[in-house]
Amino acid sequence: MYSFMGGGLFCAIVGNILLVVSMATDYWMQYRLSGSFAHQGLWRYCMSGKCYTQTDSIAYWNATRAFMILSAMSCFAGIIAGIFSFAHFSAFERFNRSFAAGIMFFISTLFVLLAMAIYTGVTVNFLGKRFGDWRFSWSYILGWVALLMTFFAGIFYMCAYRMHECRRVANPR
Repeated sequence: MYSFMGGGLFCAIVGNILLVVSMATDYWMQYRLSGSFAHQGLWRYCMSGKCYTQTDSIAYWNATRAFMILSAMSCFAGIIAGIFSFAHFSAFERFNRSFAAGIMFFISTLFVLLAMAIYTGVTVNFLGKRFGDWRFSWSYILGWVALLMTFFAGIFYMCAYRMHECRRVANPR
C-alpha cells in the first residue's frame, strides 16, 4: 500500500511541476512570421527576440489558462491529501485520504485534458491555417506529459485505496 502511495506521490509532484512549467513558459507553439521565428505560450508571445504580453481576451486562451490553473490547484490539493494519507490521524472514520487524493488527481487529469484539447483544436483548425510553417513546442508537450503523470498518480492512489479496503474487510476491528 505504501509503495503505491509513494509512487503516486512521486508522479503527482512531478506532474504538478510539469504543469506549472508548462503554464509559465512561452513555447506552446513555434512558427515563422515574416521570415523570422516566433513562439507563443499561454501568457506571452515572442517575435524577433522581444516578448509581449497577450492582451487579447479570446475565449479559447482564457479557457486553456483556466483549466491549466484548475488542474495545478487540484493536483496540489491531491498532493496534500496524499501526504496526509501517510499519517493515520483522522477525525472521520469513513473518510479515506488515499481515495480523496486519487479523485483529486483524476480531476486534475480531466482539467489538463480539457485545456490541452481546447488548445489543440483551436491551434490546428485556426492558427495552423494562419501560419504556414508552425509546430507545437516543448511547453505544449510538457502539458501532455503532466496529464500522464497526474493520471498515473490517480491510478496509484486508487490501487493503494483498494489494498487498504481489502485489508480492512479481511481484518475487521
